[in-house]
Amino acid sequence: MNVLSLHEFHEGLGGRFAEVNGAEVVEHYGDALAEHAALQSGAGVMDLSFRGRLCLAGADRVRLLNGQVTNNVKDLRVGQGCYAALVTAKGRLQSDLNIYCLPNELLLDFEPGLSQAISERLEKYIIADDVQIVDVTSPYGLLSVQGPKAGEVVQGLGLTLELPAKLMDFVTVNDATLGEIYVMNHPRLGTSGFDFFVPTPALGAVMDKLIAAAKGAGGGACGWQAWEMARIEAGIPRFGLDMDESNLAPEAGIEGRAISYAKGCYIGQEVIARIRTYGQVAKALRGLRLADDLKALPVKGDKLFHEGKEVGFVTSVLASPKLKANIALGYVRKETNQIGAELSVRTSVEESPARIVVLPFQR
Repeated sequence: MNVLSLHEFHEGLGGRFAEVNGAEVVEHYGDALAEHAALQSGAGVMDLSFRGRLCLAGADRVRLLNGQVTNNVKDLRVGQGCYAALVTAKGRLQSDLNIYCLPNELLLDFEPGLSQAISERLEKYIIADDVQIVDVTSPYGLLSVQGPKAGEVVQGLGLTLELPAKLMDFVTVNDATLGEIYVMNHPRLGTSGFDFFVPTPALGAVMDKLIAAAKGAGGGACGWQAWEMARIEAGIPRFGLDMDESNLAPEAGIEGRAISYAKGCYIGQEVIARIRTYGQVAKALRGLRLADDLKALPVKGDKLFHEGKEVGFVTSVLASPKLKANIALGYVRKETNQIGAELSVRTSVEESPARIVVLPFQR
């Protein structure tokens, strides 16, 4: 397991640890519900350094990556970013990515455990191109502050910066003590949020400053358990759980954010364009409101039925503290996946109602 560089720091805060795809994460700091409440009304600070990070350098980096991902990288200017998917020639997902245009590099941020697969995929298409792929997970860490008061927290750091106003835009801060820090406007949980790419030697100092500022805004350090609660409530799919190599990109509910239909060719483009031209995908990710009186929550893979016929399966499931309701994300076949459709979910202990609802989930 890849251990967090700030393991002892988190341990000193009472952190308890878990594993996500071979990487160590802070599960919680003793009270996941309080951490979740901070994400809803104040701000939570999360160490996301377990995620994968690659940089593409070289004169042909933009052309190469633009021919590999679903969104338009070619027109990004320095200080801009986008969300995209990496898909196979058959349109199947290999990863989702956050891509940022630095002065001399493209920075990729993605789920843990995928660095080798993504590197190999990109290297496969480097023939005579001037492109170098560098793993930057060791020299740079990733911290994130999320919640309605995230901007207030960032301003409270005392760094000389103007918050980037546009989603996925970023600014660079050169601090004499902390080094070169990139601050991204990235609301990961459906409210407001900013990511910090920080040199590893300064990671603890920046994390400490962020937590102190968050406490002043009614928040504090936040663990993975609270983060996942907020993610599911916001209806945001996570690669490896709600979407994987079996899914076409348009099935996963990321089409509006991740796919450009105006850009040029890329691997998998023909399949995705054909889906758009000739009709809907066979199944799509939906929000599900489950029964309140369940004996046990469903688990990933439990089947969904409509009038006795299997029509899908659940992925993420949560007893939501915010909604005071049982909710889930899941895939449902197109003939029965309209909002308001009444389904049932079958677990190992019972079969119970499940209704398709609008995402993000509403009270």
